[in-house]
This record gives sequence, structure tokens and C-alpha cells, in this order.
Amino acid sequence: MANKHFAIAVDTTRCMGCHTCGVACKQENNVPDGVWWLRSLTDGGDHMDSPRGAYPQNEMRYLTLQCQHCENPACVKVCPVGATYQDPETGVVRQDYEKCIGCRMCMSACPYTGVRSFNWEEPKSSIGHDLGDRDVPAHQKHVVEKCTFCYHRLARGEEPACVDACPAVARFFGDVNDPSSEISQVLGSRASVQLLTEMGTKPSVYYLV
Repeated sequence: MANKHFAIAVDTTRCMGCHTCGVACKQENNVPDGVWWLRSLTDGGDHMDSPRGAYPQNEMRYLTLQCQHCENPACVKVCPVGATYQDPETGVVRQDYEKCIGCRMCMSACPYTGVRSFNWEEPKSSIGHDLGDRDVPAHQKHVVEKCTFCYHRLARGEEPACVDACPAVARFFGDVNDPSSEISQVLGSRASVQLLTEMGTKPSVYYLV
């Protein structure tokens, strides 16, 4: 068991689907053009920002989706070279770009569709130059990438960029092994759900309802 277990809780009653978390993630991590590690999806709608149901009983609800940083990650089990691994100190599921051989078995094993991406070509930026923190590893061709919980920020005692940037204060981050942490307090006082719990992955992203 990890010394810490970092997790995120998303308040679905406060999230307004503004995409600020996704943009902050993309900028902070210099995510390549055409790739998103964190997406704001419309729950129940056929298209972005389309409501669930039919007028006048329709409703709008958003679901932000990223790597779930599972306690029992299927991706780690299938990686033949150890490029996908679980950090023993934090529980964060990480990618080692130098080890990745591009087999994409982690993508196949992951039950959460679209949380990983594969760089088929040399990563490029739409504005012609790199952004992001200087401690972010350089993106490479023919490797798998995903949300890192902004591990470079965690190493400095900071929160992930998505949490820091959320204008609705709908995202909470911390160590759920610490009962005094904010996220533990929030999860202890609110009902929450996790995605695809029947898969046995034990995701570390909680959705407050």
C-alpha cells in the first residue's frame, strides 16, 4: 500500500462545464496539439453542451474525465516493460516515456475510454512553441500519454493545475489516507460515485453528487 493515496473529488453540482480544468491541464503540461488529458463531457447529451432529456424536463450536467489513477490499475498489469507504473509513495499511476515501446497495451486494458492518447507523430504545439512547466518531461513520438495528477507540482507540494484553476471550486485534491485532509473531509460528508467500479480498478477520482 502506498504511503499516501492521492485522489481528486469533483463536485458535479458545482461543475459548469467551462473547460478551465482541461485548458489549465493542457497549458501546464504542454499537452500536444489535438490532445486533451482532461475533458469536460456532457452527461446524457448527444453533443457537447447538450442537455439530458426533453423539454421541459431536460437538465444539464457535466462529467470531467481523466485518468482515474486506480488503486488496482489494469494498465500497470499489462505493460510488458514497466513503462506504466504506480508510484509507491503517492499511488499516482505514471508513465515513463523513455521505457514506453508504443505497444498501447495499457490503452487496450484501461476501461476508461479516451483517458490515454498515443503520439503517432512528433508532438506539436498549435502556437508554434512549447508551454508549460519546465519540470514537465518532454513529449515524444510513439509513446502513450495521460494525466499525471501534475506529478511535477506534487513534488513541490502543490496541487494539480486543474484543481488550482477551477473557478467554481468544484475540484478537491489530497491524500485520502489522511483523515484530516480536505478531500477526506469532503468525501466523509458528501455522497459520491466512482466510474466503472464493477471493473475492480478502484478509481481514485470521485464524483460528488
